[in-house]
Amino acid sequence: MNAPVYAIGDIHGQYENLCQVLDRIEADGGPDAKIIFLGDLTDRGPKSKQVVQHLMDGCSAGRNWTVIRGNHDQMFADFMDPMPRIEMRLPLGLDWLHDRLGGQDTLRSYGVEIYETSRYYQIHQDAQTKVPADHHEFLRCLPLFHQIGQYLFVHAGIHPERPLDQQKHEDLIWIREPFLSYDKPHPFVVVHGHTAIQQATHYGNRINLDSGAGYGRGISTLVIEGNETWLLGPNGRNIFKP
Repeated sequence: MNAPVYAIGDIHGQYENLCQVLDRIEADGGPDAKIIFLGDLTDRGPKSKQVVQHLMDGCSAGRNWTVIRGNHDQMFADFMDPMPRIEMRLPLGLDWLHDRLGGQDTLRSYGVEIYETSRYYQIHQDAQTKVPADHHEFLRCLPLFHQIGQYLFVHAGIHPERPLDQQKHEDLIWIREPFLSYDKPHPFVVVHGHTAIQQATHYGNRINLDSGAGYGRGISTLVIEGNETWLLGPNGRNIFKP
């Protein structure tokens, strides 16, 4: 790839941090920079609504942006369906509205009131009124992956034993093992988020950009130009290798 490509890790409702990252990218690559967002726009942070609206506005304005669907975005979209759906991959006792998942934070950003005595049907009815339909549609229609040259951009990863055209929807947004421990080459370098770590890490066959924005840490930004990769920080590019 000749022009630089930028990939942004999990955002989790951290709107101010996202704006800082986008300012850095524009300073580095200009207003037409190609940016890929790796999903998990929502949950845990306080401003999921603002994050979703900002990305919708950018895409509508013709920005060179591709937004990948994350598992948290999927859970939000599923909850907003006329009949809310339960995520069967979660452990028993957990659901999107549990404090660990952060769905309540997302709904509060839309003005949905939630109390200890609230019932699911009440929360759902309030959300149907206050969450704009175009936000639901935006999240529902996000692609599951995007490929540029030798790089595959996806939220969680891939099953290493399946070709790309046979990957399961659930694996692309939820997988951890056997993907994370697989150390052989993939047909492409997989750029992903989903599994929060202390800092972005290049493993050779994959790059994890989820540096824990949902837990109070920063949002990581990868720059790919030619055969080189960097992390983009407050002071510009820093070389990034396995």
